[in-house]
Amino acid sequence: MIRTILGFPLLLLFAGSAQAAWEVNLPQGVTEISREVYDLHMIIFWICVAIGVVVFGAMLWSVIYHRKSRGAKAHNFHENVVVEIIWTIIPFFILIAMAVPATATLIKMYDNSESELDIQITGYQWKWRYQYLGEDVDFFSSLSTPREQINNSEEKGEHYLLEVDNPLVIPAGKKVRFLLTANDVIHSWWVPELAVKKDAIPGFINEAWVIVDQPGTYRGQCAELCGKDHGFMPVVVEVKPQAEYDAWLAEVKQADKAASEAALKTWNLADLMETGEQVYAKACLACHQTNGEGIPGAFPALKNSPIALGEPGPHIDIVLNGKTGTAMQAYRDQLSAVELAAVITYERNAWGNKVGDIVTPAQIAKLKE
Repeated sequence: MIRTILGFPLLLLFAGSAQAAWEVNLPQGVTEISREVYDLHMIIFWICVAIGVVVFGAMLWSVIYHRKSRGAKAHNFHENVVVEIIWTIIPFFILIAMAVPATATLIKMYDNSESELDIQITGYQWKWRYQYLGEDVDFFSSLSTPREQINNSEEKGEHYLLEVDNPLVIPAGKKVRFLLTANDVIHSWWVPELAVKKDAIPGFINEAWVIVDQPGTYRGQCAELCGKDHGFMPVVVEVKPQAEYDAWLAEVKQADKAASEAALKTWNLADLMETGEQVYAKACLACHQTNGEGIPGAFPALKNSPIALGEPGPHIDIVLNGKTGTAMQAYRDQLSAVELAAVITYERNAWGNKVGDIVTPAQIAKLKE
């Protein structure tokens, strides 16, 4: 016990090396609204500081100069109209001074009109889906931090747990409206530097907007406890100049077209297994584990399982449509026909399952029609 007590100051002394940046204030952000939020925060902060100085100063003065040891005696009184008027009027004007700038900022924050680009953001356990309305662009964004870093077998990178495979890309200088909802449980889309934090609630649409003048990469995360992998659900927003954004948009559309064409070509078992292993690592590994043995009591094993060793129909159905009442999601919209066929084939032929059959992308494409 004594050793523990003596060691505690040393622990505090060296704890700083294991902590993240010790920042105690809001970021000023990169949008006009985020800067207004910061200024509003500082106004309220200094008002609170002034109130604290006056109140605690008066208390300290009273304690020192009206203490019993100096012969002070408490005075009994019941009513003082002047004092009551003063302590009613002063807080009233303080509240007005706080409410006026706060209301002006909130009105601007909720003005979603005249947007130049609308993006629907849908939260899933545990990834984000971005649909560019009117552009026929639809993709999922998942954590890309290597599992080795998470398991502490490799050194952690600069953006540990704040990096994704497909970031949200928006044009600089344009008003972008976000329509937020969720597919399963409540999530919260939060990017501090954009001053956007909105809950994504199943069955509801919440709105937010940004105009970012400064191109760059801005990072955030889900801010609502949403399940086992809540901490592995980052948000990355890339803001590009208009010309670069247009080029990116054309590239994404071309990639979608290529993916559709890839579903029509002939695939062999080796190619599907190679692609399937990559897809499994991205979409299935967290629950079913690298060895396919799952997590007993939580997530079922795929190794030597009836679903993976049986007829392909039920296996295809559960991967495409999920299973109600469980954590098994529907991957019909999350993965391409090639990815779906590959991961199903991989699960049927990995870890010693060796069913020997293949599920072709053409089969999956027909089922997704």
